[in-house]
Amino acid sequence: MTRTATRVVLSYPAELSKWGRDQVESDRYRGYLRKVVDDLTVGREFEEFADVGCCGDSLDVCFRIESTDGDEMGPDTEIDFTTREAEHAGGWRVQSAAGPNAESGQRR
Repeated sequence: MTRTATRVVLSYPAELSKWGRDQVESDRYRGYLRKVVDDLTVGREFEEFADVGCCGDSLDVCFRIESTDGDEMGPDTEIDFTTREAEHAGGWRVQSAAGPNAESGQRR
């Protein structure tokens, strides 16, 4: 028998920028996480895409489930965030030297 969590604590890398934190800690992103996170095993890590707008191509954030009081998300599950020491490589790849056209020198 599964139990809907009333509260889940997720962590993300402390290196995540203020802009990235603003994205993932928004109400709309919490709503998204309630729909897509289906395994609330404490310690489990998973990556989710965060919107970077019109100027980039990827911001994947690695989350970890730090604590929960249930087995699955529900529409009213409270999601809190904390940070942890971990590397974070997401960002504005399209406009950077590491972007998809870096070797050719072309710009999009």
